[in-house]
Amino acid sequence: MTQQYWTEICDEIDAGTRLSDHPFRYATLATVGLEKVPRLRTIVVREFDPEQMRLTFFTDARSKKMLHIKENNKVSLLYYHPEKLLQLRIEGIAYREKDDALLSAYWEGIREASRKDYTTEERPGAEIKGPDQVDYMQGSENFAVVRIQPFRIEYLQLRRPNHIRVRFSRTDDSWSGDFLVP
Repeated sequence: MTQQYWTEICDEIDAGTRLSDHPFRYATLATVGLEKVPRLRTIVVREFDPEQMRLTFFTDARSKKMLHIKENNKVSLLYYHPEKLLQLRIEGIAYREKDDALLSAYWEGIREASRKDYTTEERPGAEIKGPDQVDYMQGSENFAVVRIQPFRIEYLQLRRPNHIRVRFSRTDDSWSGDFLVP
């Protein structure tokens, strides 16, 4: 009975990776490092593999989120679709892609202008005197690809007469869904 919601989850996440104006193009990523303070930031989900239920995003390897993932690889993602009043909460394990051939292929697929996001001389978050005081390097050594393997997904749709909330949980390689009180 929960299959239609599972299908909708997959369709919406996939649309977000293909359509630049789709609300699921962006997600809020939450991490918690050794400081035990939740940190939130917006990421662009670049790829979704519905067979493995794996999501991919790019970042600078020197960013605080990468330190947090190294310290505690359990993360959360939040998606929200304002027109459909649909929220997805995803909990998963994040890990850095290490395959050099894959990293190179992803790097080659990034537009030249967008590569600047990963090539600043200073690490992200470093203090500078002004926005035009950023210097850039050549190369992709700070480019990182992060994969998120979900283990729990919650679907919440606000609608009348009844809101719909479904929790999907992963056990081994299969997913099961349960309706929850919204």
